[in-house]
Amino acid sequence: MGKVVLVTGVARQLGGRFVRRIQRDPQVDRVVAVDAVRPEHHLGGADFIEADIRQPTIARVLAETGADTVVHLDVTATALGRGSRTVVKETNVIGTMQLLGACQKSPNVKRLVVKSSTNVYGSAPRDPAVFTETTPAKSLPSGGFAKDAVEVEGYVRGFARR
Repeated sequence: MGKVVLVTGVARQLGGRFVRRIQRDPQVDRVVAVDAVRPEHHLGGADFIEADIRQPTIARVLAETGADTVVHLDVTATALGRGSRTVVKETNVIGTMQLLGACQKSPNVKRLVVKSSTNVYGSAPRDPAVFTETTPAKSLPSGGFAKDAVEVEGYVRGFARR
């Protein structure tokens, strides 16, 4: 039996392109596309589920679909439509926490992929031109999407340790 891949953030172009692409992988039997907003673009043969990752119901969605792989693309700098910065932060941080909690409870999830950003490393003038995974940032971002990305990375590292 092939993989069941659950993808978050599919209403955005990146999420839509990823969903269409992953369906061509012969090892993938089913793709479950999740977002709080119905996408305007085509998702191929993926099953779309309208769900908000900020809500505990994401655990039920994960359990009911039997996903063994989760691709979290719903970490972003801008809101869809008329959403505010507060909604973006809640989706990035609270949504990631809810999703990680659901993954931790699921006996099926074997792999988690999380979209990140170079913002987590910083971009100060004294920073190195090339960062590795172990290069610490000279100073952490103090706000906005960059700070969200750092928080998300911290939660993912904690999840990996658990």
